[in-house]
Amino acid sequence: MLGINFLGFLILLIISIIVSILLHFVFNSLVREGFESFVSKVVIGWIGAWLGSPVFGHWFEGLAYNDIYIIPAILGSFALIILMVDLVKTVKTAE
Repeated sequence: MLGINFLGFLILLIISIIVSILLHFVFNSLVREGFESFVSKVVIGWIGAWLGSPVFGHWFEGLAYNDIYIIPAILGSFALIILMVDLVKTVKTAE
């Protein structure tokens, strides 16, 4: 997973953008308003999608490209974005 090709990068980016749109605009899981918050979710979501297959495993061989398994990548993206939003909100309320 360390050396992914450009198509693998794009697959993870598309997954991250879709998950970020769902969480930011549909479910209003916001740290703050604005485009910067959305972009930070895309970056964190990409990292989560990248870690999804190694952490959650290799599910559904038919929905995979090289070592990128789509369902675990989606779950990883959701998990890391939600973790980031909850962590930031917790730190904000503790101040």
